[in-house]
Amino acid sequence: MTPEAWTDWPSREALSQERRTDARRWLSRGVRVLALGALMWSTFSERHVAGWAAVAAVAGVLLTGFLVRCFYRTTLRNVLWPSVGLLVLLMGGTIAARHGGFEIAATVLWSGCAIVAMERLPLVAALPTTLAALGGLVAYNQDHWITTTITTAGLLLAGYVLRLDAEARGNAQRLLAQERAAHAAEAESAALAERARIARDIHDVLAHSLSAQLVHLEAARLRIESEPHSPFRDQILERVVAARSMAREGLAETRQALSALRGEMAPLGDYLRELAAMDGAEVEIGGEPRPLPAEASQTVRRVVQEALTNVRKHAPGARVLIRLMYGADEVTLEVRNTGGKGAAPAGLGASGSGYGLLGMRERAELLGGTLEAGPGGPEDPGEKGFSVRLRVPA
Repeated sequence: MTPEAWTDWPSREALSQERRTDARRWLSRGVRVLALGALMWSTFSERHVAGWAAVAAVAGVLLTGFLVRCFYRTTLRNVLWPSVGLLVLLMGGTIAARHGGFEIAATVLWSGCAIVAMERLPLVAALPTTLAALGGLVAYNQDHWITTTITTAGLLLAGYVLRLDAEARGNAQRLLAQERAAHAAEAESAALAERARIARDIHDVLAHSLSAQLVHLEAARLRIESEPHSPFRDQILERVVAARSMAREGLAETRQALSALRGEMAPLGDYLRELAAMDGAEVEIGGEPRPLPAEASQTVRRVVQEALTNVRKHAPGARVLIRLMYGADEVTLEVRNTGGKGAAPAGLGASGSGYGLLGMRERAELLGGTLEAGPGGPEDPGEKGFSVRLRVPA
């Protein structure tokens, strides 16, 4: 037993009546009523009491109850010396009751003082007080020494068992409160993480769609500025129609992001084929396809979108290959282009925020994955074109 165990008070949960079960609460009340009834019965049945003596006896019983209530309150506030002083007053009243001929009442009080001292005081004060109460019981007890020894040992053990039971109940209440707080914190953290994920998804969807629209609208603006009097109506119209198409795609992507958050996400392979068909890209899927966690699936989708947007901006007309490989514990995505067949209009390469690759890398690192991007491919970095390679645990 540690030194602190001798000087520490029982926990507030152990001393308090709060959060007790109905069974314990009714048992505690029953014990109090039984003790009060025993005192009253012993007072008026052990000897004939009448007149002022009866009034004094009833006043003594009520005073005893008041002192016990005060003792419970002072121990709940962990005030040591007033608590010990109240027990001393109770033991003094017990001696007075014994000299007044109320032997049963005195025995009940001695026993009660011994038990509550062991149950509610620090051990450094509980043991001397309990031994003093048991000593008074032994001194005035007329039973055989074996009976007296068994009685005192039983009272001492009963007080300690009640103390351990109260401490166990208090520990259980604290653990329950900590578990509830942990669950609340976990739920709040999950809600914050979900909000952050929704914000990232909506941001990515809008960023991709608006960036693509900006490409086409910038091309239309540059064409108009370069030759304002030329009949380029058809080309301008083509750009505007393409921008409108991008807006529709962005709206569809927003719906898909929300569907993913509701658990209604389309299979990843089908999504890649649909996206590749819109951009004229090729798709290869290897390994055993399987459902992926929502975060991993969304990351793969966003990286493909960003890579295809970069191809439209920096390498128009390039041949694009999208390769998705399912491994044992990870998924690998590679988006490679062979280099554009023509140059993008001036100013288009600088459009957008410039944080596409950084955002993709941050997404991968949040999942414990990696993202590599650079000229050529992993097998031949000097190859013409550009490659984006993503690995995420799944």
